[in-house]
Formats: sequence, C-alpha cells, structure tokens
Amino acid sequence: MQSDGFFSWVGETLGNIIRAIVEFLASIFANLFGAMGGFIDGLTGSLGISPSVFSLVILVIGLLLLINGVRAMLRGGIIGGLIWLVLGLLVLSWLIP
Repeated sequence: MQSDGFFSWVGETLGNIIRAIVEFLASIFANLFGAMGGFIDGLTGSLGISPSVFSLVILVIGLLLLINGVRAMLRGGIIGGLIWLVLGLLVLSWLIP
C-alpha cells in the first residue's frame, strides 16, 4: 500500500511540474504575441494603413528600397542612389495615404 502512495505522489509531483512549465511557456508566448500585435497595431495606425499582411509586405519592400538608396549614396553612387530612393518613395507614397 505504501508503494502505491509513493508512486501516486511522484506522479502528482511530476504532473504539477509539467503543468507549471506549460503555464509558464504559455504566458511567455501570450505576452510575446500580444506585444507583437500591439506593435503592428501601433505601426499601422500611425501610418494610416490597414494591418494586413499585404500592406506590411509592401511597407517592408519600400523600406528596403530606401535603405538600398542610402547605401548606394554612401558608396558614392549618386545616380543609382537617387533611383533607389525615388522607387522607395513611390512605393511608400502609394501605400501611405
């Protein structure tokens, strides 16, 4: 009878440890996803764009074009840098009302 009590206690303790780990990880990921959602809402709200995946992809593409333009200007490629900057500004002006 005592061996049943011991194994029952071990099983209960192990179950409590697993439950604590799962609740800890769930709270971390819930907070992480909540933070990401808040960031996306704030970003899209301040820019006046919809929080869709398409809008975010276009935003990233426009920012990458601007970064390429700045990098080209820093390397001394004035014409190429201006072209990249104008393309980036066109994409972002199309997206942002």
